Amino acid sequence: MTVPDPDLSRCAWAQTHPLNAAYHDAEWGVPEYDSRALWEKLILDGFQAGLSWLTILKKRDAFREAFEGFDPERIAGYDETDVERLLGNAGIVRSRSKIEATIGNARAYLAMRDSGEDFADFLWSMVGGRPIQDSIGSDGSVPTQTPLSVDISKALKKRGFKFVGPVIVYAWMQAVGMVNDHAEDCHRRKPVAAMG
Repeated sequence: MTVPDPDLSRCAWAQTHPLNAAYHDAEWGVPEYDSRALWEKLILDGFQAGLSWLTILKKRDAFREAFEGFDPERIAGYDETDVERLLGNAGIVRSRSKIEATIGNARAYLAMRDSGEDFADFLWSMVGGRPIQDSIGSDGSVPTQTPLSVDISKALKKRGFKFVGPVIVYAWMQAVGMVNDHAEDCHRRKPVAAMG
């Protein structure tokens, strides 16, 4: 991990731990257009529900190992033996419902692909193909969900996804750069370019 520059101004949450700062500076809010990477991040945001993002960052490598690089093809084939294996893995969040949702979400992801619906294209089309700027309220508040995150949540649920409620979806939209919610004084606040 690269040690973050302590002199840079960051979003408040990114100032609480060096892992948060490094993630903030390198990944959070950077537009992601790769379908598999978007899917992995959505799964991790689902696992984060009820926990801190720092917990997930600390366990991210263990998650990647336990879920075989977040390969949807492999995960879609998991059975009860795999669920039990994952429940026994202290390196990840051991929640049966979240593990089973990940397996179901792999199947939903593959069903979209097999029907000709690209995951990235589908999701980015819902924001017009470019990051949304200025979601921060005039008082500096950041929403936990928006009408758009509600719509995306509904669209994903309709396709069979679980652990994709509007709050999880909005946090994921922030993480993958669909919305730019960096604080006004954050060194990463400047608008990012749209897909080329």
